[in-house]
Amino acid sequence: MSTLIRNPAQRVSSSRQANDKLDVLERDGRVRVLLVDFLCITWAVAIAELLRFGLERHSLDVWSVQTPYPLVSVVLDILWWITLGALGTREPRIQGFGTDEYRRVTTASLWLFGGIAIFSYVFQLDTARGYVAVALPLGIVTLLIGRWALRKGLILRRKSGQHLRRVLVIGGAQSAAHLVRQLVAHPAAGYQPVAAYLTAPDAKEPWPEGLELPVIGKGRDLAGILAAVDATAADSVAISGADVDPPTLRQLGWTLTARDIGMFMAPALTDVAGPRIHMQPLAGLPLIHVTTPNLEGPKALAKRGFDILASLALLIILAVPMCVVALLVKLDSPGAAMFRQTRIGRSGEVFSMLKFRSMVVDAEQQLAQLAAKNQGNGVLFKLKDDPRVTRVGRFIRRYSIDELPQLFNVLWGDMSLVGPRPPLPVEVETYDDFAHRRLLVKPGLTGPWQVSGRSDLSWDDSIRLDLYYVENWSMFQDMIYLLRTVRAVFGKDGAY
Repeated sequence: MSTLIRNPAQRVSSSRQANDKLDVLERDGRVRVLLVDFLCITWAVAIAELLRFGLERHSLDVWSVQTPYPLVSVVLDILWWITLGALGTREPRIQGFGTDEYRRVTTASLWLFGGIAIFSYVFQLDTARGYVAVALPLGIVTLLIGRWALRKGLILRRKSGQHLRRVLVIGGAQSAAHLVRQLVAHPAAGYQPVAAYLTAPDAKEPWPEGLELPVIGKGRDLAGILAAVDATAADSVAISGADVDPPTLRQLGWTLTARDIGMFMAPALTDVAGPRIHMQPLAGLPLIHVTTPNLEGPKALAKRGFDILASLALLIILAVPMCVVALLVKLDSPGAAMFRQTRIGRSGEVFSMLKFRSMVVDAEQQLAQLAAKNQGNGVLFKLKDDPRVTRVGRFIRRYSIDELPQLFNVLWGDMSLVGPRPPLPVEVETYDDFAHRRLLVKPGLTGPWQVSGRSDLSWDDSIRLDLYYVENWSMFQDMIYLLRTVRAVFGKDGAY
């Protein structure tokens, strides 16, 4: 156990210095967000006015029309910028990780323009629809790109050790260790575990071996916890599970607030996203309601409609390139251009998944000879330098071009654009009761597995990611996966 700092003044001074440094970094981050938001909005509004009224009309002519759009653009610019701040899109805790930041930016923009539409209707203002039709989507896209660019910079700084909150993890050995692993695995979230404080004084649960984090104290008393906070100069305290009694927890919250130290709880809920979690206060007790995943109804209908329209449009756009790829596959090696493989779809239904053939025709027969060289995750066979892969096949696999024929599977209804990876029958035979939940939705052409490392993932990680998707599905999440797919394709991680 580490030695605690005995001097109270020294402890408080260390904590304040760490907090002051983090405050400076967060203030710099807020300035960047404010500036980027302003530039993105101004650019979008200016383009909307330019496209709507053109360059041939002088500024005096524009001011002479019924609605003075230069003034409207200025007011819209300011209101949009203020709305983004008022609806919490710039909170530091949502930056760098997750989709909440993008969701809030989109929601705030839609609320603003909805309010403008209502205001215009009530007061019978003549608002140019073309102006709004350009400003809204262009502004949202520009803002999202700007926030994405800021996020990339923030993640790089966090991975280099900046903009990180020093976190003291409190809880039982197993629950605290689980939280530590998650925080370490996701440095983009901005939390750096510095020590653990175990609430079991008898230490019946040993600290897991191989987890390099000092255990700085044990017990449930307030004084011991505060001493651990001061010793580590932590600026945040994470309590894993509810292993601290309510009076102590309440007093701890008051004391940490006075010291400007953050506190957050990590309940024993895993792989449950925000939209399924709802808080309900009951006599001062916050109850957490976890709703059942909604996999049917209007949302499912909207998903299917989007799949049909998007896959049909992509097939029309990519018709000529796909024909060229098919011809190259045929010329490169003997055999059909298309490869059909049996996969398991929703509710265990069997279907034939289409791909461009990237291997020699007798690849399945050669599999037994290569089994000993398997570099996959134990269930799936993967080999980085697979001799069965053809020259053209190596290229189209590297950039996931071989997956394009699955757009026909999406159009026919066997698959969706976004969903869990379509499993082989041999995989499904190994499923336990939890893994079978992957089959509650249609498999996807892309999804969490494809954008998170693909073949480099372990079997457990791939199952966990797919289950997370099933449990927390939403159309907004699908859009995020589609955008991340572009980066994954060009990044080529795990593609072999």
